[in-house]
Amino acid sequence: MKIGYIGLGLMGTPCTLNLIKAGHTLCVWARRPESLKDVTAQGATACNSIADVAAQVEVLFLNVTNSADVESILFAENGVIKGGKKGLIVVDMSTISAIATRNMAKRLEPYGIELVDAPVSGGTIGAINGTLTIMVGANQSTFDRVKPLLLHMGKTVTRIGDTGAGQVAKSCNQIIVTGTIMCVAEAFHFAMAAGVDPKPIREALLGGFAGSKILEIHGNRMITNDYAPGFKTVLHKKDMGIVSDIAHELRLDAPISELGLDALGRAVDAGYDELDSSALYKLGEKK
Repeated sequence: MKIGYIGLGLMGTPCTLNLIKAGHTLCVWARRPESLKDVTAQGATACNSIADVAAQVEVLFLNVTNSADVESILFAENGVIKGGKKGLIVVDMSTISAIATRNMAKRLEPYGIELVDAPVSGGTIGAINGTLTIMVGANQSTFDRVKPLLLHMGKTVTRIGDTGAGQVAKSCNQIIVTGTIMCVAEAFHFAMAAGVDPKPIREALLGGFAGSKILEIHGNRMITNDYAPGFKTVLHKKDMGIVSDIAHELRLDAPISELGLDALGRAVDAGYDELDSSALYKLGEKK
C-alpha cells in the first residue's frame, strides 16, 4: 500500500521510519526541507506539495500541532482536496478538537475523502519503539483497513467509535495524565518538606495502588531533574485547552482539568514551554 505522511516532527518522523521498516512505500512533504532528511535517507520520496502527496497515495497520515494546521493541509489551495482521489483515507494522528474533526470530516464527504482520527499516547519514546497507544475514530470497515498500518506504529490500537471518538479518548487521556503529574509532583514536594527523600518513596509506591506510568516515568524525571521533552509543556497546555473548550461547550464542570490548564499555563509563563510537561514539578520548588 502506498502511504503518505505529513508532519515530520518528534512524533511523525519515527512513525514514518517504522512504516518504512515494515516495507511500505512512503511519500512525504514538509514545510521545512530539513525535516525530510531522516526519512528520505531511508527511502521515502519527497514531494513538491501536499496535493502531490495526496495524489499518489491510498492512505495519508497527518501529525501536526493543532486544528488550524490540519484544516490548512486538507483545504488549502494546494492541499489534500486538490490532489486526493475519491477513496483516499486521511488518518490524522494529531491531537485536536473532536468537534473540529467531525466538522472537517463532513466537509471532506463531497470529495469522497474519509477522515479518521487516530491520536496517540506514549510520547517520543513510544513513537520510536513503535509502542504507541492509538485511539481511533472511524467506521468499522475503514478501521479494519488502517489498523494493520497503525500496528507498525503502535502496540495498542483501539477503535473507540465513529469519527471524533478517538479525539474524545485522547482528551480523557490528557485529563488523567495532567492530574496524575500534578499529584506526583505534590507528593514529592510533600515528602521533601517532611524531610524524606522522594526517591525510595517512589520505589515503594510503584508496587502499590499508587503505581502508574506517570509515577514511573515522570516521577523519575522529577527526581533526576531531567526534563528533555518526551511531550513538551506548551503542547500539553494546548491539549488541555481543547479539553477546557469542549467542557465549556458541553456545559460540563471540569475542575481538575481547569486546575491542570492553569498549572500548565504558569509553567509556560515560567519558561518551561519547551521542557517535558513533568516540569510542572518545578512550579513547587522553593526559590
